[in-house]
Amino acid sequence: KEYDEGRTFILEDIGYRLIRFTNNEVLKDHENVLKKIEEELDTPLSLGEGQGLRSDYIGAFALTTGIGIEKKLAEFEKDHDDYSSIMLKSLADRLAEAFAETLHARVRKEFWGYAKDENLSPEDIIAEKYQGIRPAPGYPAQPDHTEKKTLFSLLEVEKNTGITLTDSMAMFPTAAVSGLYFSHPESHYFGIGKIRKDQVEDYAKRKGISLQEAERWLGPNLGY
Repeated sequence: KEYDEGRTFILEDIGYRLIRFTNNEVLKDHENVLKKIEEELDTPLSLGEGQGLRSDYIGAFALTTGIGIEKKLAEFEKDHDDYSSIMLKSLADRLAEAFAETLHARVRKEFWGYAKDENLSPEDIIAEKYQGIRPAPGYPAQPDHTEKKTLFSLLEVEKNTGITLTDSMAMFPTAAVSGLYFSHPESHYFGIGKIRKDQVEDYAKRKGISLQEAERWLGPNLGY
């Protein structure tokens, strides 16, 4: 609460050169910010451009197992075979999740290769005991569904996979998964809590959209 009350003043006073940690510690001095990051991440940093900085990456993906099932679903609907329709949809959804899990494992062990020696049981994989996370737009850590547009543009998803986005930002075919890859060993899932109007205004400005549009997509997170 104390941080929130002073946040606007701090931002106006120093711009965006600040960092906040989970204990609400706010650092304003640029040198101290770098030092604090260095301590927290155990990563050497330098104010000199290109000096002492480690390269890192964020991955992105989109996949589907639902291409072509609409014709079969239409046949089931025509025959009033609700059971088969439900089973086909469920199977496609489960296969999409399995595809996402398998692809993530290959990213960790082969393509990115930051966990080459990983050897986890199916139970460990279900429990997400592997290194890294794959958050997705529309979920608690990234609640804005419109960020799917960014991901789809970056990967040329429609061209490469056949997946499209509806006006409500749902993926079609519905048996589809998309998201980001983070590799850091301390990365973990979290949920965005309630946000204040000034935060939404700032977010809208950064995205180049109206406040009303931002509020529409961040509705469940609005704290006012």
